[in-house]
Amino acid sequence: METTRPRRITAAAALTGLEGLVVAVFGVVSVVMLFTGTPDDMTQAATMAVTVLALSVLPLAAARGLWGLRRWSRGPSMIVQLLALPVAWQMGQNGGGLVVLAVLLAAAAVAVLACLVNPKATEALGIGPRE
Repeated sequence: METTRPRRITAAAALTGLEGLVVAVFGVVSVVMLFTGTPDDMTQAATMAVTVLALSVLPLAAARGLWGLRRWSRGPSMIVQLLALPVAWQMGQNGGGLVVLAVLLAAAAVAVLACLVNPKATEALGIGPRE
C-alpha cells in the first residue's frame, strides 16, 4: 500500500532533520575544539561534545521516520519540538544575535508541532482518532 506523503509531513521531516543537523554540527565543532583548543576541563569538554552528538540522533532519527511515514516518529519529533521551545526562550533572554536564532528555532518548533497535529498528517502516519 503506497501512501503519499502529505506536504505537512514533508515539512515536519525537513525541519526536524535541519534541527538535528544543526545539533550534530555543533557536536562536531565541539569535538574539533576539544582536540585543537585547550579546554579548562578536558573531561567536561569531552562529555559535552559526546552528549551533543548523542542528542542529535533523536531529531535525525525522527526526521527519517517522518520521511518514511513511520508511525513511531511523530512522538520523538514532537518531544524534540517541545524541548526546543524553552531552549529558544533561553536563547532569546540572552539578547544580541541570539534573539534571531531564538525566533527561528521557536518558529520551526511551532511549525513542526502544527504540522504533526494536523489530521491529514496523523492519518498518513496511521494514527487515527481515539474511539
